[in-house]
Amino acid sequence: MSRLGLLGKDIEYSFSRNYFSKKFEAERLPYTYENFDLNNISEFIQLLKRKPAITGLNVTIPYKEQVIPYLNTLDKKAKKIGAVNTITINANGCLKGYNTDCYGFKKSIKPLLEKHHKRALILGTGGASKAIAYTLKKLKIKFDYVSRSLKENVKFTYDSLTLEDIKMYQVIINCTPIGTHPNTNACPNIPYDAITNQHLLYDLIYNPEETKFLKLGKLQGAKTINGHDMLVFQAEKAWRIWNSTF
Repeated sequence: MSRLGLLGKDIEYSFSRNYFSKKFEAERLPYTYENFDLNNISEFIQLLKRKPAITGLNVTIPYKEQVIPYLNTLDKKAKKIGAVNTITINANGCLKGYNTDCYGFKKSIKPLLEKHHKRALILGTGGASKAIAYTLKKLKIKFDYVSRSLKENVKFTYDSLTLEDIKMYQVIINCTPIGTHPNTNACPNIPYDAITNQHLLYDLIYNPEETKFLKLGKLQGAKTINGHDMLVFQAEKAWRIWNSTF
């Protein structure tokens, strides 16, 4: 029986274990899926030694970038993005990284895009945001980053973002964990008063189903979507990748 699982930190809430466990049970597949909760990525090698039957992994916050030095190879897309959320481990112990977040994001946002959705703000600069940026480039949507401090490639800080700035970006994507259960009263600090019915707000968070970020956007008339569909699409893509190597 092959073991699959999720690599991350504080991941008891995770969608993936429940999703794949139900899938394997319903389809009577000889696989198990479990959470591998690490305090530090340095524990990764010991995990593989303790669990030699692992043949595939999903990767979530905060290890999508940190896991890369531990891999033997990356596929072209993951290399371009600079973040990994899917890993295969073959019979020789070779670890290969992939990124299916970009696929899941594109599949979920594309039906919602309208002609006026030409510019986007990406909130956060972690591993998830890299897949979002890669996809926006493919969709020919110009974007800028918002972070807590100015650094390379970051145009705005939360403190500097103005009402006029918000009006110039018709798509706003939350790639931070702010607002995730149990901290559901938190939200990214942006000028929500500038959001209109011409805006599309996308939150990668799926628990809760409607974050405060999305609620505040909806109150302003914006179109909103959470990260659930993206997760399903990226999970099925990961499943196809694992299947091709079994």
